[in-house]
Amino acid sequence: IQVGRTGALTPVARLEPVTVGGVVVSNATLHNEDEIERKDIRIGDTVVVQRAGDVIPQIVRVVEERRPENAHRFRFPDRCPECGSHAVREINEKTGKVDAVRRCTGGLICPAQAVERLRHFVSRNAFDIEGLGEKQIAAFYEDGLIAQPGDIFTLEERDRKSLKKLKDREGWGETSANNLFKAINERRKVGLDRFIFALGIRHVGETNARLLARSYGTLEHFVEEMEAAADPQ
Repeated sequence: IQVGRTGALTPVARLEPVTVGGVVVSNATLHNEDEIERKDIRIGDTVVVQRAGDVIPQIVRVVEERRPENAHRFRFPDRCPECGSHAVREINEKTGKVDAVRRCTGGLICPAQAVERLRHFVSRNAFDIEGLGEKQIAAFYEDGLIAQPGDIFTLEERDRKSLKKLKDREGWGETSANNLFKAINERRKVGLDRFIFALGIRHVGETNARLLARSYGTLEHFVEEMEAAADPQ
């Protein structure tokens, strides 16, 4: 089970490596628990795999005649595998139906959500900080250097006071550390649309972020209106 930025629990099938369209595939998305039930996919099954749009591997169907006798159903967890918080399927307010996705309720106490939100914050269409890729974010989070987005912009100052310098970490050096600090400093000011997108708010992608930025005009106005909406009194 993979836990995403918004807490979505996504099941992933681990496969014996197979070549599909010239690419060796060992994982395939299963989307959600309803999809597993609908296709009756069980642990130990032999399955037909294709690459959707020639990119994302997915399971088409089970080869039932090759199902082993001991193949058993996968029990989807009702707790987050990363933080142990309850994982729930919310009711869609518009349709009144149960959401297909089960989500971790841990928020930022969930390490998986925290890391994914940090990765989103520094991604190309958000703050676009060169040198802070997926591996670096994960390592910095694990070592306590970056726990939330604001920590990124105090990294250089904290590094100057630290006994263990970034340049002395494995895989780093003085040049790469200085380049990272420079890249961070160049992103201390970004467009409002990029800032809103970087926050990782559910249902707010690039298009909605641009619409919100145009509507509110300034960060101050945006924050003011969001605080008012959160506290109607």
